[in-house]
Amino acid sequence: MKAEIISIGDELLIGQVVNTNASWMAAELNTAGIRVVHIASVADEKPAIKNALDQAARRADIILLTGGLGPTNDDITKSTLAGYFDSGFVFHRPTFEHIRSLFAARNYPLTPVNKKQAEIPEKCTPLPNRNGTAPGMWFEQNSKIFISLPGVPFEMKPLMNEQVIPRLREKFTLPHIYHKTIMTTGMGESWLAEKIKAWTDSLPSNIKLAYLPQPGIVRLRLSATGKDRTKLETEVNRYCRSLHDYIPKAIFGFDDITLEEAVGRLLRENNSTLSTAESCTGGYIAHLITGIAGSSDYFKGSIVAYANSIKTNLLGVSEKLLESHGAVSREVVEAMALGARQKLESDFALATSGIAGPTGGTAEKPVGTVWIALAGPGGVKSKLFLFGDHRGRNIRRSALAALNMLRLELFSQASEMPCEK
Repeated sequence: MKAEIISIGDELLIGQVVNTNASWMAAELNTAGIRVVHIASVADEKPAIKNALDQAARRADIILLTGGLGPTNDDITKSTLAGYFDSGFVFHRPTFEHIRSLFAARNYPLTPVNKKQAEIPEKCTPLPNRNGTAPGMWFEQNSKIFISLPGVPFEMKPLMNEQVIPRLREKFTLPHIYHKTIMTTGMGESWLAEKIKAWTDSLPSNIKLAYLPQPGIVRLRLSATGKDRTKLETEVNRYCRSLHDYIPKAIFGFDDITLEEAVGRLLRENNSTLSTAESCTGGYIAHLITGIAGSSDYFKGSIVAYANSIKTNLLGVSEKLLESHGAVSREVVEAMALGARQKLESDFALATSGIAGPTGGTAEKPVGTVWIALAGPGGVKSKLFLFGDHRGRNIRRSALAALNMLRLELFSQASEMPCEK
């Protein structure tokens, strides 16, 4: 079954409200075995809504609308749907009794405008809204299903879970759709695609692969469709494990795990501690690490050594090194990492020094030049990165690259991470 979601409201089109309803609904529909093929946002105007309905009916079997069911004059969805389906209105007594009891419980006066919400199109099946006054509406026409729901998430979500999804499951035999996301880092999308080409070609027709890149991370989402969910999960997890043979060092986890969470798990498994000395990242690595509950078990602290005087006074970087090589150099960043490890008494220490931008670059060291060092029981190592000219992205990518250096250092000591984790 194919579905389309139409979100109604000028507030969505002017950027005043983020359309979280559509993403949540799409996830719920997908879990139920219904594929969302299109999402649209339209204005609070009858022609726009009618045009969206016409287009959706050509693409999808199930059309869901949210918004425009309130009691005020700008809420025109109900009247637009009545016209679209050539339907008159009827007074729905159960809806009215619900509205009256709701207002009485809250000691609100019941106005004629509120009473009017109990008038619904004659051709619809009302969907009781236990959290609000506007019922959902279910229409069927030309083998298509049209469902209108309130735009308030507090009202829409229970209607979806308690009314819409159960009715759709009762009406149709829906397949199972199973997703598994493989989290990778350290490889760009095109390079990754080349490395796993043979694996990609081996996927059966019922399993689809999607690349979802973001700065420093590429998510690989496997989507499988079939009649038996248990078999789907088994098959997808088997392909996840086989992918490990192609890119063993790039995979850091599955589904919603973050890189900082994966590194934290490795540190805990190895009973190791970490500190950071940050210049160009300005404490962002420490921010990521401490965003994980329980990180105090393995994170000692951070020195944000933005100024050279802090590098010298707190981390013990010699002025001679700074004068000879500059702050953005292998020599200085390695000294920073060694200084942080000693000063904060940690097993490992990460250090960053670079030119985040947008200014400050030179011909020899352009914007985006970043040195990252890792000091540990086996000594110190460092690596040069050239990230680009966007300050925010450079900070983010530097932090992730640093965490990945530590992850790879701990990788050989880690226990095997099966696809189910």
